[in-house]
Amino acid sequence: MSEENRERGVELGDVQESLTNVEYPIGHDELLDAHGDEEIEMSGNTTTLEELIGPLNEDEYRDYDEVEGAIMNMVGDEAIGRKNYSDRTPPAAGEDRQDEGAPDQDDQSEQESF
Repeated sequence: MSEENRERGVELGDVQESLTNVEYPIGHDELLDAHGDEEIEMSGNTTTLEELIGPLNEDEYRDYDEVEGAIMNMVGDEAIGRKNYSDRTPPAAGEDRQDEGAPDQDDQSEQESF
């Protein structure tokens, strides 16, 4: 899939093309009836459009940008990949960064140590 279909760890792929061809405005239920089973990829995991934006229960979407905004607002931590990962320099003296194994994360320190 191309980079232009990926944003914030979310791969919209064919869903993007499908949703840009919808006749807007469209009601929330009508959108989900027609496209709710389409899959969105997030860091190797997939979810359906309905699972992702279904809980919003919006009245209607005026255009594709509103649907895409709803998708991006409802994406959780599963889209970001490795939590708290940074390829930047280590923390400076006195800088407090959250370590791996922070709340809601698996503790990687319990794995093999050398």
